Amino acid sequence: MSELKLERADVMAKLMTVRGDALIIAGLGSPVWDVASSDHKPENFYLWGGMGCAISMGLGCALAQPDRKVWVITGDGEALMGVGSFATVASQRPANLAVVVLDNEHYGETGMQRTSTSHGADLAVMAGGAGIPTTLAITDMAGVDGLTAALTSGPLPLVAVVKIAASKPNLVLPARDGVYLKNRFRQAVLGATDAMHAS
Repeated sequence: MSELKLERADVMAKLMTVRGDALIIAGLGSPVWDVASSDHKPENFYLWGGMGCAISMGLGCALAQPDRKVWVITGDGEALMGVGSFATVASQRPANLAVVVLDNEHYGETGMQRTSTSHGADLAVMAGGAGIPTTLAITDMAGVDGLTAALTSGPLPLVAVVKIAASKPNLVLPARDGVYLKNRFRQAVLGATDAMHAS
């Protein structure tokens, strides 16, 4: 089991200093609360369900919006369920996609059972093995500083696995209505007129 020292709120606060106009797909559970508590805006898509789908959704968004940076912020349990999506990201090579995995080595939504990363599974190594050109394994704030530099200047795509303490996130709960969240995000990305025509 890793020595987990970073606090999720500190990591998120640092990342948001370089967000700019990046679109964010938040993986279900704690990452939704992390994103909502640190930078709640219409350009966030909160994935309340669909475990294992955050990276795939981020990839689709990055391909559809090549002029916008897209960040996927998710957890280790969610990323483990969708680990095959690393290979698809690697084959598509979107130059605007970053995946940040907040790895607390636990399934936070189902009782804090330990995930495979607590037994040595390494999501950064998996991503690199799938062919993603830039992977980062981060265990301290100096590493987070390096991640913010990479998010700002690239190259992308990248996958960063940030080891964090198994602490509770700040419980800021955005809307849970999937249709509302979809339409809100679409309008933020496309504008009100274009979003209406795309429906």
